[in-house]
Amino acid sequence: MTTVEGPVPKTQSEAPVGKHFRRGQFDFPSFLFGGLTGLATLIILAILAIILGNIFWHGWAGFSWGFITRGIEKDMFDVNNAGVFPMIFGTAARVILMTVFVIPIGVITAIYLTEYARSGSLVVRIIRGAINNLAGVPSIVFGLFGLGFFIAFVGKNLDALLHNPEAVWGKPALIWASLTLAVMTLPVVIVATEEALKAIAPGLREASLALGATKLQTVIRIVLPQAMPGILTGGILAVSRAAGEVAPILFTGAAYYMANLPKSLADQFMDLGYHVFTLSTQSPNIDLTRPILYATVLVLLLLTFTLNIVAVLVRAKIRRTMRAMH
Repeated sequence: MTTVEGPVPKTQSEAPVGKHFRRGQFDFPSFLFGGLTGLATLIILAILAIILGNIFWHGWAGFSWGFITRGIEKDMFDVNNAGVFPMIFGTAARVILMTVFVIPIGVITAIYLTEYARSGSLVVRIIRGAINNLAGVPSIVFGLFGLGFFIAFVGKNLDALLHNPEAVWGKPALIWASLTLAVMTLPVVIVATEEALKAIAPGLREASLALGATKLQTVIRIVLPQAMPGILTGGILAVSRAAGEVAPILFTGAAYYMANLPKSLADQFMDLGYHVFTLSTQSPNIDLTRPILYATVLVLLLLTFTLNIVAVLVRAKIRRTMRAMH
């Protein structure tokens, strides 16, 4: 019996392991683009950190519990007696009312465009054109629109219809400021809701219809619960944009000074953003009122963050509920 000597060929399992594929040559364009992207991100974060740090650094000196809970007792430019509680109340009230007005209208419009309307029809093109135009209109134009439509047209005609001896609705009021902000933030809610509806798998709709559900039942019971986190995202974006806006409420509801809090939707209100504008332009001594100014801006940021955090927590809870159902 003879044997064959020589090297035994390695099988595939015995082949050397641990080798990695390496790029044959250095990709300079990709490296450059990645570096520029990272640099732009760092610049944006640095600018944001500088702005927030400046506000917190200068605003913390005038920030106190009494500053938050006090009203304007004597002089809004007095450092020792200044307070912003009426402004906090007015800002929170008009933002919450705006959210109540804008989300139902925005969601209904998005449902029509996504679930019912024929793509490319004349009505859809008109609606989308209007949404795009609204998104590009300056905020001061919305203020003039609110003054001309809500106050001069709707409010005065409502007073005439109700036979009010004095102007009740035909003047700047909390409801008109909230409706003006709702019109301004409507494109944000519509676009966010549309994206949330389009992200839902078509199979869920088809399964619901196959089981005998109507189109409306499918939208209400299947589509909307699945899209609720995206709808809340649109609401968060709307709150973030509207919380610091001054121009739309300048003509429609904000007051320079009020002795009492607003008691009805027809009353005017004080606002943090408008108060910042007043402190920075009407102060007899800007150096003395600078601590109040920075502290007011700090309160506005904290209020905006609080409203956003509440909405984010609600959205997270809804997402956990939806995952548990699956």
